Amino acid sequence: MRDRAAGLPVAAADLLERAASALEAQDLRAAEAALVGVLALAPACAEAMRMQGVVLHLRGDFPGAVGLLQQAHDLKPDDALIQMNLATSRYAGGEADAALAGLQRGCAMAPDFAPAWYNLGKMYMLQERPAGAVTALHRALDIEPGHVPARMLLAQAQASLGATLPASQNYREVLRLEPDQPSAWIGLADLDAARFSADDVVQLQRALRLPEADLHARVCFGFALTRALEEQGNFGEAFRALRKANGLMHRQLGWNAMKATAMAETMRQLFAQPLRSAIDATPGGDIIFVVGMPQAGSLLTGQILATHPQVAMSDGSNEMEQLIDAESARRQQPLREWMAAATPSDWQRLGQDYLARIEPVRQRRSRFVERTPRNWRLVGAIMAMLPGARVVNSRRGALETCFACYRQLFVGGHEFSYDLDHVASYWSDYDRLTRHWRRRFPAGFLDHDYEAWQSDPEPQVRRLLEFCALPFDPACVDFHRTQRVERAASSMAAGELMRRDSLRCAAYGDQLDRLRALLRAGVTIG
Repeated sequence: MRDRAAGLPVAAADLLERAASALEAQDLRAAEAALVGVLALAPACAEAMRMQGVVLHLRGDFPGAVGLLQQAHDLKPDDALIQMNLATSRYAGGEADAALAGLQRGCAMAPDFAPAWYNLGKMYMLQERPAGAVTALHRALDIEPGHVPARMLLAQAQASLGATLPASQNYREVLRLEPDQPSAWIGLADLDAARFSADDVVQLQRALRLPEADLHARVCFGFALTRALEEQGNFGEAFRALRKANGLMHRQLGWNAMKATAMAETMRQLFAQPLRSAIDATPGGDIIFVVGMPQAGSLLTGQILATHPQVAMSDGSNEMEQLIDAESARRQQPLREWMAAATPSDWQRLGQDYLARIEPVRQRRSRFVERTPRNWRLVGAIMAMLPGARVVNSRRGALETCFACYRQLFVGGHEFSYDLDHVASYWSDYDRLTRHWRRRFPAGFLDHDYEAWQSDPEPQVRRLLEFCALPFDPACVDFHRTQRVERAASSMAAGELMRRDSLRCAAYGDQLDRLRALLRAGVTIG
């Protein structure tokens, strides 16, 4: 701070120091007050403007932050920290390309400034470009080997690229530096290549007893402990640890299974009968939607298709949901009301809107794949908007799918997954509605079976490509060996999907008897 206050009057330098301390403590009001004092004494203080920009960024005023940081940059164009903060605020304000270019300039200005390389790596990850992130983060760690956030992010980038061994090593290095780092433990647990020892079990059990461990930490420790106990063959204790961790999450989220079931039934009723003839039956003929339950192989299905040279893919996009939400807001009506009254021209307009939204990411290829698993509910609306579209439902055995959901700590969403009764109910909703879609749209809806693919990949890939009106390409069978696969924002790369043990339930024996019974009954749990 002394270097950044150089040349200021003593009173202004003292206020700047006070502002820095307040900002570190997240006391934005005190920081602002001190910075106003600095600028009253030194109106051209670029550092005070930079810090004011950071305050506005933390308040969520990204345009205001960019304005102040640009003023600071104009005063000190060679200051890498100002450049870095400016780029971060530009990204938050929606200027992704300008933000990336700004961080690249910042790294060139100060090639030995580890935070700039870390933020460049972070920007690459936000833009789903993990290969660029790996390069930038290695540079940050060459400069500052103990930079824990950079090493954590490097491990995540490596995992997304399928480099699970170096990812595991980097998570282990984080844990050497910070033994109770919950995100490192859960990152490690998500890697099939990682190995857990009896010492890890002891360490995780100790971490769970730490009085300072917050909810997030205890959940991460619990899921990681489950994995560690599994590797020791102690499935009884593993299930108890898993049940406790899921219970913590379940109590926080308050999933409403009855509401979810009602929504699925509403969609079934809305599209129970053939729609009135579309104005044009061809729109969407080049669009493929990949849907399915979490943990049921939709990522694998998407990567098989993305390997094909005629295919562009968007992974985890929510364009369709956003479009439907926007229409509900425009009409000021619940989804079920306006969908029931929608005319063929309404559906055509919405389909054209969707096609316009995806045009920038289509890359001029003849097929576009949107992998958004939760869109299994919206298949009726999708086919109304885009009558020529195809829907691929990634399907896996009920028991393994449900337990895989229960065993996974998701980054976000999937609130149903933290209670076995609710998982069973969600599966019931999914199974009933997707069977309905298959009957309603026999030419446009395909079940892609995970177990059948696992048993004999080539016939299943041929069937999938034929359904999508794509010529057979042997690279799609060996998709995990090609570099063309679009990487998903997931720690599970293609190789992990192929290597993982997909028959885990047998090891848990009677612990899963209730889940088995619920699935056999096909009941919905309230």
